[in-house]
Amino acid sequence: MSKINRKEIRQRVHARIRKKVAGTTERPRLAVHYSNQHIYVQVIDDAVGRTLAAASTLDKEVENASSNIASAQKVGSLIAERAKAVNVSSVVFDRGGHIYHGKVKALADAAREGGLQF
Repeated sequence: MSKINRKEIRQRVHARIRKKVAGTTERPRLAVHYSNQHIYVQVIDDAVGRTLAAASTLDKEVENASSNIASAQKVGSLIAERAKAVNVSSVVFDRGGHIYHGKVKALADAAREGGLQF
């Protein structure tokens, strides 16, 4: 029996999601990625291929940065502020193949509370 490779499975799921989800100029894509140490979020216009706004636990505004739910909430509110600064109010959510639970859900809820619509 072969061993289950979780990273490979996540990448397959993410490829399936990306077939359906694409960011436009009116509604850019809110892409989420996390590792064991950090959480990263980008607002991407796929039509042009440009990142409009980004936030992560590496930013100085996020204190006690780690890859947990509390940090995900801080990053979610931070990306909402930065998206508003570049006149983005509506986005398409791309969970990056991760399950919509825990960190991903906390980040999405914080971004919604910050004013992003998705």
